[in-house]
Amino acid sequence: MTTTQLPENLIVDFDVYDQTLAMPEDVFQERAAALRAIGPVVYSKAHGGHWIVTRYEEIHQVLRDPETFSSYPNNLVNAGQGKFIPIELDPPEHTFYRQALQPLFSPKRMKELEPQIRDVINELIDDFAARGEAEFISEFAHELPTRVFLALMGWPLEDAEMFTKTTDVALQGIPGGTEEESAKAREDAANQIFGYFGAIVAGVRSGENTSDSLTAQIINTPIEMEDGVRLLTDEELYRMFFLLLIAGLHTVQGSLAWGIIHLANNPGQRQEIVDDPDTIPAAVEEILRIEAAVIAGRRATRDVEIGGVTIAEGEQLIVLLCSANRDGNEFEDPDELRIDRSPNRHLSFGAGPHRCIGSHLARIELKLAMEEIHKRLPDYRLVPEDPPILHATQVRGCIRLPITFTPSA
Repeated sequence: MTTTQLPENLIVDFDVYDQTLAMPEDVFQERAAALRAIGPVVYSKAHGGHWIVTRYEEIHQVLRDPETFSSYPNNLVNAGQGKFIPIELDPPEHTFYRQALQPLFSPKRMKELEPQIRDVINELIDDFAARGEAEFISEFAHELPTRVFLALMGWPLEDAEMFTKTTDVALQGIPGGTEEESAKAREDAANQIFGYFGAIVAGVRSGENTSDSLTAQIINTPIEMEDGVRLLTDEELYRMFFLLLIAGLHTVQGSLAWGIIHLANNPGQRQEIVDDPDTIPAAVEEILRIEAAVIAGRRATRDVEIGGVTIAEGEQLIVLLCSANRDGNEFEDPDELRIDRSPNRHLSFGAGPHRCIGSHLARIELKLAMEEIHKRLPDYRLVPEDPPILHATQVRGCIRLPITFTPSA
């Protein structure tokens, strides 16, 4: 809790975990705009008190200054029962882990996955194309990143339900439950998934599991630390895998859903994509801009002034990336979808040393999905009597999205 006397106009009633912010679909952005209008930095008393950074310039400053703004804790709640690695580590410690992981997620390696990803996309569309309707999340937006990520990691697809459940609990707790119930559920989920990872790590270390999956490569990749070269410990691996699982399953799901929602509401621009698939890479960047999934957390390591506000050492912040991406000082007509927007310096993947390591994979999944959807289901529509259901938290997303379209083969 802040020890500084706050101006009343900076104190806001805003809790990023409040599910009423998710419905209807545009209310979160409306509230973010209202905070941004108050100032670049405001204060919420939720979760023990924390600052909320709302504007592009100040958010960019926070993300690029890890010495002043530590990435731990990244979450207002204890989602991982300890630190997520490497996102909740700061340089130079963070750098050692990042350098080891970076080659495994390089653009070249991710691009090599394109044929397999396209096959998955078309297999999923095959299952519902002839019906003329689908629940887009369960039948596509959830399944695509899940299948791709689990195949990449070498984890069994039949365990997908368990992965989904544990990561949902880590992010959302128990919807409608008390804080104590959610905390207990998060602890149980972490224990369950760490036990699962323990068996995987043991199998690779013993030689019983000889796969060349990304999991095995991470386990066997030496980390050059300040005190020498070593392999990751079991605990480090569990926390790294849990983070990769959350990022791999949830952020792409949300972006796929927002792409459908925004393009269905902008049929003229959707038709441009149908007519000219070369517009898709820029359209993907605009979809990423207009609805950033992640709301990152930081902690001040010293007294610092930002946006005209003094933040004391030890105080917590969150940065609203979705708000930065709609800052009129950075983007012209920021609330409008413009699939040809250029330049488009959105912050959806963050900035600075903690910039999303999986951004190349996410872009490929989104690009290929947009290609095949607009080729095979070009006239998809939302269902007015059954509107999208979204959720708040520090990883925003969509949990239900019915659509209709002209049936196709």
